[in-house]
Amino acid sequence: RTITMGISLLDCAASTVEELNEKIYRKITSYAEIFSTGDAIGREFGVPIVNKRISVTPIALVGGSACKTEADFVSIAKTLDQAAREVGVNF
Repeated sequence: RTITMGISLLDCAASTVEELNEKIYRKITSYAEIFSTGDAIGREFGVPIVNKRISVTPIALVGGSACKTEADFVSIAKTLDQAAREVGVNF
């Protein structure tokens, strides 16, 4: 009923927040097809997928090198929200 995809963002580390945000967005949206595969499996077995979730590496670990201010971490949160909307995640 729920699909949770775990994505390691450790390889997204960058020296600037802009580059970090771009890498995070690209990585999450590139994995979006997995959710459509989950929907197909749900239809095949008659078990609807009600919730779709993504679990990522703690952002403090990923953003540590690029983030200098609280606003930098907020920009990462906004990037995560944007990527979630793009791939249809609801949790």
